[in-house]
Amino acid sequence: MDVDLQDPPDVIPQLVEKWLDGFEVVLAKRSDRSSDSFLKHRSASLFYRVHNWMAQQSIPTDVGDFRLVDRKVLDALKSLPERRRFMKGLFAWVGFRTASVEYVRRPRSAGESKFSGWKLWNFALEGITSFSTAPLEVWTYVGAAISGLSFVYGLFIVAKAFFFGIDVPGYASLLVSVLFLGGIQLLGIGIVGQYVGRIYSEIKQRPIYIVRQTFRGE
Repeated sequence: MDVDLQDPPDVIPQLVEKWLDGFEVVLAKRSDRSSDSFLKHRSASLFYRVHNWMAQQSIPTDVGDFRLVDRKVLDALKSLPERRRFMKGLFAWVGFRTASVEYVRRPRSAGESKFSGWKLWNFALEGITSFSTAPLEVWTYVGAAISGLSFVYGLFIVAKAFFFGIDVPGYASLLVSVLFLGGIQLLGIGIVGQYVGRIYSEIKQRPIYIVRQTFRGE
């Protein structure tokens, strides 16, 4: 839990109660974000939508660091070898039985948040790039689309020149060539991005699966 007294300690017994019911992760979910500014509220909502749309691992909305974690979950997190850790995503990635408890977060008792807009933006980028290779892979489709459109436009220019003559000599062929080659370059970057994305996933060395519990016979 945070140390700015916004996470109420009186929620802890509710988290423990869920844990006693057999849940290994109990999330404290904010039911009201009125303590946040309008901009922070809207940007947080946008981040969750974009992240869960792009990333392979969805993260629960309106959930921060305030949570109860079983020892076996903590051990699983500690076993991950990666060093740049986006903890919101890793908590969701390791899985385990999860429940949530809704609560109202209190206003700050003193001081101001050190998380500026720029830091929040970088935090959002860290989250998206930690669990998604879409920013790399998207250029495959952008390049293919530009190349296809430039090819269609080239056919249109040829047909127009055949039936109506040439308006400006060399303009159409030069424009089509530039667009087509630019699209091919983006397509090549996208293909490289596909392989870089796979390398990025491999070097994290995340396990293929995590054993939640082991049963031993007598």
